Amino acid sequence: MPVVVDIDVMMARRKMSVGELAERIGITPTNLAVLKNGRAKAVRFTTLDALCEVLECQPGDLLRWEADPAD
Repeated sequence: MPVVVDIDVMMARRKMSVGELAERIGITPTNLAVLKNGRAKAVRFTTLDALCEVLECQPGDLLRWEADPAD
């Protein structure tokens, strides 16, 4: 998948658990894990906004694009 999710990197920098982050942004830990592990098909802008606010970062700190090695 060309879009890479780096939520775990920002969580580690902020020393925050999945449970704590999920509670603070208002989603279930399971849904956060799906997003964090790159298995989500989409992300709502409201969720991205909450992630950025709580983790004190920019959207580009959480999501990045990488070329597909098969291309």
